[in-house]
Amino acid sequence: MGDAFIRHIELLGYEKRFFPSQHYVYMFLVKWNDLSEKLVYRRFTEIYEFHKALKEMFPIESGDINAENRIIPHLPAPKWFDGQRSTQSRQGTLAEYCYTLVNLPHKISRCLHVVRFFQVRPDDMNPVTDSQIKKPEVFLLPKDAKKNASDITGPIVLQTYRAIADYEKSSQSEMALKAGDLVDVVEKSVSGWWFCQLKNKRGWVPAAYLEPMDGPDESEEQEPNYAGEQYVVQKSYTAVEEDELTLTEGDTIEVIHKLLDGWWVVRKDETTGYYPSMYLQKSGEASTPEKSELRNRSIPPRRSTIRNAKSIHKQRRKQISQETYRRNSRKYIQNRRNMKGTLQNKDSIISERNEQEENKSKAQPAVPPRPSKDLIMNRCTESTRRKIM
Repeated sequence: MGDAFIRHIELLGYEKRFFPSQHYVYMFLVKWNDLSEKLVYRRFTEIYEFHKALKEMFPIESGDINAENRIIPHLPAPKWFDGQRSTQSRQGTLAEYCYTLVNLPHKISRCLHVVRFFQVRPDDMNPVTDSQIKKPEVFLLPKDAKKNASDITGPIVLQTYRAIADYEKSSQSEMALKAGDLVDVVEKSVSGWWFCQLKNKRGWVPAAYLEPMDGPDESEEQEPNYAGEQYVVQKSYTAVEEDELTLTEGDTIEVIHKLLDGWWVVRKDETTGYYPSMYLQKSGEASTPEKSELRNRSIPPRRSTIRNAKSIHKQRRKQISQETYRRNSRKYIQNRRNMKGTLQNKDSIISERNEQEENKSKAQPAVPPRPSKDLIMNRCTESTRRKIM
């Protein structure tokens, strides 16, 4: 592969396969320096043999000469019989191993031994199967449980979706579809790209081209939130359709509706329109390499731009017009302004009352009038009377 190297290896989970006999393979999403993403499958025995060879190639870094110099991570040996329990329990260790491996010095992490082991093989693209044997069972690793084996999930029944139109892929990491194809969705990304598998093929597919088998999918989407969530534009985009917004990197906007196809309805001042979610980042959140990489991918198509779309459902997918978004946004903004005005008036009234009460408490007592001479002569002492005589 020449200068090719791996930027990231993510453990997705494992598959329980039944051909030629029951066995388990781990699923890895390998991200390369050319921004391509490949899905590969490896048995643990293969991974362990790879690990042993790597240690032999770098005896100092593996700690064979001096244990204190070891930087190559540890990996437990396979058991005499690797069943589902051991396959599942070592996922946390294996995820940590891959993370450490990629972050080793380049002479190790980018050596040919590592590159060749994670290259796509023919059986990664077309696993050997038997139509008479039942379909492999997929077990996915939750993203927040990569380092905690106790949180590993059990078997996951992948959702099946149907393609509503033909789709021609535009990169090697994508998967082409024909109208009517039934795919299993492995991962749903908020970017509008979903990772799917179709028989022996796997790749990214635009969510806009897929529909669930049991009816329109608006139930999966959040309701519009006209209060809005504050986001920052990370990449500029010039509107192509009339209902889209043109925004510049660094603009602060409010997201009012998150849609599955990766095109979110956003508000800039009092103007609303569609904008690619992959170009947005929530205010206050730090950018990550994965998010930066995502912004370099192509924008998924919108549902409204798909030609010859054919749904199997009589009930059409509910759509909200841009005018409805604008009208409800204006109402919300006006109500928010009115509430602010009311609060300000209340605050001013309270402050005036506080000032009045404070002034009253600070008021000086009235000076009594000077007593008359007759009053002094009648009521005061002899000493005081002498002073005015």
